[in-house]
Amino acid sequence: MEEKKKKLPTTEKKPKPEKKEIGVVAYNTPTPAGEKKDVVSPLPDAYSPQYVEAAWYPWWEKQGFFKPEYGMRLTLATVFMMCIPPPNVTGSLHLGHALTNAIQDSLTRWHRMRGETTLWNPGCDHAGIATQVVVEKKLKRERGMTRHDLGREGFIEEVWKWKNEKGDRIYHQLKKLGSSLDWDRACFTMDTKLSYAVQEAFIRMHEEGVIYRSKRLVNWSCTLNSAISDIEVDKKELTGRTLLPVPGYKDKVEFGVMACFAYKVDGSDEEVVVATTRLETMLGDSAVAVHPQDPRYQHLRGKSVLHPFCDRKMPVVFDDFVDMNFGTGAVKITPAHDHNDYEVGERHKLDFLNILDENGLLINLNRDSVEAEPLELFLHPLVFCVTPPYPMPVCPLDSRSKDIVEPLLKPQWYVSCAEMGKDAADAVRNGQLKIIPDHHLKTWFNWLDNIRDWCISRQLWWGHRIPAYFVTVDDPSVKPGQVIPLLSAYLESDVLDTWFSSGIFPFSIFGWPNATQDLNVFYPGTLLETGHDILFFWVARMVMMGLKLTGKLPFKEVYLHAVVRDAHGRKMSKSLGNVIDPLDVITGISLEGLHDQLKDSNLDPLEVEKAKNGQKYDYPSGIPECGTDALRFALCAYTSQGRDINLDVNRILGYRHFCNKLWNAVKFAMKTLGDNFVPWEKAQESAVDRWILSRLAAAVGSCTAGFQAYDFPGITTAIYSFWLYELCDVYLESVKPVFSDAEADGAAQRRALVCRQTLYTCLEVGLRLLAPIMPFVTEELFQRLPRRLPRDSPASISVTPYPETDEVGREWRGTGWLEVRFLCLLLCWIKTPGSSGASQIGETYCLLLSCDGLVFAGPLSVLWSTLLPCQSG
Repeated sequence: MEEKKKKLPTTEKKPKPEKKEIGVVAYNTPTPAGEKKDVVSPLPDAYSPQYVEAAWYPWWEKQGFFKPEYGMRLTLATVFMMCIPPPNVTGSLHLGHALTNAIQDSLTRWHRMRGETTLWNPGCDHAGIATQVVVEKKLKRERGMTRHDLGREGFIEEVWKWKNEKGDRIYHQLKKLGSSLDWDRACFTMDTKLSYAVQEAFIRMHEEGVIYRSKRLVNWSCTLNSAISDIEVDKKELTGRTLLPVPGYKDKVEFGVMACFAYKVDGSDEEVVVATTRLETMLGDSAVAVHPQDPRYQHLRGKSVLHPFCDRKMPVVFDDFVDMNFGTGAVKITPAHDHNDYEVGERHKLDFLNILDENGLLINLNRDSVEAEPLELFLHPLVFCVTPPYPMPVCPLDSRSKDIVEPLLKPQWYVSCAEMGKDAADAVRNGQLKIIPDHHLKTWFNWLDNIRDWCISRQLWWGHRIPAYFVTVDDPSVKPGQVIPLLSAYLESDVLDTWFSSGIFPFSIFGWPNATQDLNVFYPGTLLETGHDILFFWVARMVMMGLKLTGKLPFKEVYLHAVVRDAHGRKMSKSLGNVIDPLDVITGISLEGLHDQLKDSNLDPLEVEKAKNGQKYDYPSGIPECGTDALRFALCAYTSQGRDINLDVNRILGYRHFCNKLWNAVKFAMKTLGDNFVPWEKAQESAVDRWILSRLAAAVGSCTAGFQAYDFPGITTAIYSFWLYELCDVYLESVKPVFSDAEADGAAQRRALVCRQTLYTCLEVGLRLLAPIMPFVTEELFQRLPRRLPRDSPASISVTPYPETDEVGREWRGTGWLEVRFLCLLLCWIKTPGSSGASQIGETYCLLLSCDGLVFAGPLSVLWSTLLPCQSG
């Protein structure tokens, strides 16, 4: 023991004890779905997620705790409403989904516990392109058929059949994460109610001239056989010759090589040299452009150049868009296959020559073929210079299929966005709409202030068919606008961009355009929480369409969380093997299990091996069972505003150990409280009691401020510090002597009673503090605690009031936690037989107290007994 006294003051770290093998305890008590879980049987010795997370969710759902009507009538009083970013019906959860739902559910549960009329509305998106591709692959694999073999109606039936069989799986995964959504209000974007809203929105906007039809250049995906919007195009910058995979072709295709060739000037031997990275597009050239002030080409005003492969004279046009200091200063113009050239063609009234069909066929040859063998036959003789040493233009890629995007001239439906974009930008500028964190404001304004019209046509079969008819009248006597009997008409075959129906999601889910009670109560919503990566895909479009169609913003605040990356800061990618299913973190998975998942992917064999090596490095023993609560807590702890999240899955295990510490603390406390414990409203606390209550009050204040400011690391830090460092490490250790001496005399018994009241307050309030983030373990432990007001006590912690600072007590300006912790550690030493020096320690501590503004008068023994009963000398 003398040796222990000598070692205590040193700063040497003790070796960490080996962690025990994590045990798995299952909940085996027969409990019908929706019935309350058994909370009478003794708790297992150690925390086990399988035991804790069993049976609670069906009971919560059956009791209606997640419905805004629970315990109250729908009113226009304090309402918190948030709609889920509707996941794709084809989707399955990844850690990005888990982050989104951990944040959204924590906010929802916090508002609900604050007594607000709270609705978190679920929904699912029909995901036009993704779903059609999935079902088409299924048809090909199982029946050797294409959608064209079935026809449109037959194919749509197949999609609905697939949706009804497989489409609800993500809802089950969301429930596994504890998401407290009102499932009775779940919506699907192809439901009758939402489809009617989409039709109404289209018609209204068309009648106002906001939606119009125009033949212009679109981004065309030959793989999807559909147009896509500008923000669905990834721009890959090429630094030189690059071989890229193109869907449908075995060999990679060469891009990024600048080829120079010459056009002869009509009526002379002079040539104009131009350059291009897509040599085959010269077949669609209709002009050569130069800068109006370029002295080299002034003599060519009014002149034309000759196309070598057809009888085509192409004018030399003068346009400011040309950079005369780049290359030769002369640019070939292909208006029907380049966005910049399209604008030049419009300005100079050029011919628009389409050389590419919808399948990527160029004059009956594949795109990559024209860039290979045919060059040797008829294009290559023109080329006399390739690959100059400067960066090449960007290569546009379809963000979904990774196909090369081809600019294609087609008639499509568009939304005029200039006025709507200005209104959306102004809503933020004038403070009506708040975007958090504010570093996204620059991007928001830059995009909306320069917004282009939105192409909403998609050449698909699955989706909302555009409600427009084409009427053919073969009668020259019929005048425009004249009403005639309808002889023949056909419905537009295109469907709307999926983001169109998602753009009206915040009000279509409540029955708009009908004046429903839900629409009156819950629209506009309170908050939109989502990832910053869909700021333009979804957020901006909801704001624009909400203002246009309802005259109201769809929400008051937008909170954008960061992107989840792996522990090394890499973007989650299947080819890297670092995409983790959150259910694998919740339930655990072996390394072999992770490897098996790669077998079902579409990775190349080389990528599979690369992914396996990544899994071996990151998870040599697989992923241990961490549980939902630990995963949610870890995701919230990592969510720092403005930074991406480098999430080490193995660190989530640390929060499972935190759950175990929580478990053991409550088990010890319940044993200490005893079977006949009755909570009081007030008790005469000692200094240490007042100190721990002050720390609890501080934690309550920090959590409330954290939820209000979306500071999730601040919330988790406050909770973790209180439970682990202050309650468990300090207070519980300090009161153990009190309970062991409780039978000594009347005074000791009274001190023990007071400590029990303080301990109960810490447990009950501490669990409520943690409940929004860790719903399962807090419910399990809360149900075991006695109640202060049994008759009025809510049935679940999820509908119990969130703690307020006033109910705990003000922050006590007395003993600091470091000093008390120091004292308690010393007490362990003092109480050891043969120890000495208690008076010196007490005097030192008295000095600390007086310096902190808390002065005690009287003998040292009085101070000592007030702080902490101790049997030392």
